[in-house]
Parts: sequence; C-alpha cells; structure tokens
Amino acid sequence: MTELPACLATAGYASPRVLVDAKTLENPKLPAAAAPPAGIILQLDGQPHPVPAGTTLAELVATLGHEAQAVSTAVNGEFVARAARAARPLREGDAVLLFRPIVGG
Repeated sequence: MTELPACLATAGYASPRVLVDAKTLENPKLPAAAAPPAGIILQLDGQPHPVPAGTTLAELVATLGHEAQAVSTAVNGEFVARAARAARPLREGDAVLLFRPIVGG
C-alpha cells in the first residue's frame, strides 16, 4: 500500500484517491459495472427471507430442499395447490407458509 504524504494523513485521508478522467469513463471497451441482482423480501413462516425477483413458489420450495409432495403451501393466507406453484410468482411482502399435511385418522 502506498504511504500517504503527512499533509494528507493529518487531513483525515485514509488512502490515496484515484482520479479518472471523462475519456476513461466513456471508453466502450471497459466492462460496465454489474448491477446488483434484483431481489425481494418475503415472509417465510413469519421470518424475513430474501429471494431473487421472479422466483416462483415452486422454485422456493425446491431451493429450500423440500420435495414438492412433502409440503403444502399457502401464500397470503390462501392455499396454493402443488400443480399451481410453478405459475405463482412471489412478490415483495408475500407471506409464505410451508407446512406438512396431516394424514391419518
């Protein structure tokens, strides 16, 4: 790391600044900065849970490591059938519940 001149160090600078001229910024050969992946926050079993924008309920179930047949699902208090999960995109703030169906008598 480059040592700062004493006058800069005492002025509160922590590291050297890199100055870039306008020509460098306009250079089409330089890679563009990657945009951060867009995401949303939903409530999963009552806890905040980030997922990529466009995630479907089926993708969430799979990402969490559940077999599709092993859990039942509800979004915002409404049951979502297994066959409908792939067509159900999740949105910011959705409340998702995963639960095991009770079988027996």
